[in-house]
Amino acid sequence: MTESTPPRRRRADAQRNVDALLEAAKSVFATSGVDAPAKEITDLAGVGVGTLYRHFPQRADLVAAVLQREIDVVAQAGPALSADHEPGEALRRWLRRYTAFVGTKRGFATALHSGDPAFDALPGYFMQQMEPVLSALLEAAAEAGEIRDDVGAKDLLHAVALLCQPVRGEDLEFNQRMVGVLTDGLSPRA
Repeated sequence: MTESTPPRRRRADAQRNVDALLEAAKSVFATSGVDAPAKEITDLAGVGVGTLYRHFPQRADLVAAVLQREIDVVAQAGPALSADHEPGEALRRWLRRYTAFVGTKRGFATALHSGDPAFDALPGYFMQQMEPVLSALLEAAAEAGEIRDDVGAKDLLHAVALLCQPVRGEDLEFNQRMVGVLTDGLSPRA
């Protein structure tokens, strides 16, 4: 294949297998972490272990694909929420989705910082997808006078991620509550 030749499209059944594997991995990673047995993922996806390794030869390939797909879903929610809700409400709803994304990724931080080259592009991809979406939401809410205008998207992305660090004995609802406190702090100053 030459550099100008487009990548080959997957057959429909192969694409269904990939989609099933990614959904199963997302679910298994959320409950068992990224080191869950491959068999647990393939059983949930309804495919064989060979199918998993044909599409994702290394565990890191699967982890990266799940993360990239989830990043895309959260980023794509921004414009849809903006179209359906007032700016402040769209921002709050998007932050809840982002919190759920960050708060349910058991073991992902360790994997991302493992030095595996499969993850090298993910931090840049994350910021490339998320920062413009959150910037647009923040700008719209600030223009509507619903939030203060001195908080940037990058700051808020990092703040929410920090609030989603695991706390012994607490679950995602705790993270959502703490992000709610942070969101309340975005209200315009008197």
